Amino acid sequence: MKRGNVLPAALLLSATLAAQEWEIDSAHSSVQFAVRHMMVATVRGQFGKLTGKVRWDPNKPSEAGVVAQVEVASIDTREPKRDAHLRSADFFDAEKFPTMSFRSTSLTPAGPGRHKLTGELTIRGVTRPVVFDVEGPGQPVKGMRGELRTGATATAKINRKDFGITWNRVLDGGGVVVGDEVLVTVEVALVQNPVK
Repeated sequence: MKRGNVLPAALLLSATLAAQEWEIDSAHSSVQFAVRHMMVATVRGQFGKLTGKVRWDPNKPSEAGVVAQVEVASIDTREPKRDAHLRSADFFDAEKFPTMSFRSTSLTPAGPGRHKLTGELTIRGVTRPVVFDVEGPGQPVKGMRGELRTGATATAKINRKDFGITWNRVLDGGGVVVGDEVLVTVEVALVQNPVK
């Protein structure tokens, strides 16, 4: 690249970042979870339909914001009967509460490239505060169609009973079928259209 082209390219990138608005790329994002099953194993699954918007300027991280929704029916634990039970009123009650949502309230630094994202998580119509440990967003790259892309990973532990998901069954000899603590991992890809 000729030297004369470097400054315009840098200015274009800066102008795009200044716009701050990023779309969650649903095709490359997911919400994963892990919970103990029958006290001896961990069941993992994911919600494949995550949508929303992120406001992010690396020069002003305190002004970041996240609004996201997950389609409950997109749950997948690789076991159709279990997925159907999880969609039922015993668990997520997908017919009555088809989406889960998250709205951030603050972002604070937690080391190089890391942040604490605080917000309100709503599941089954119950809203509780949650703090996610976030790695990223990383340095934006240009996609094949000229769009800008970046991404981040966020993790948190929640208690499912805090959101009204209380179904369980006591096992012979002690213990229960489903653990209360759930590890949530959000893998999010973000995309921003090029400035025209």
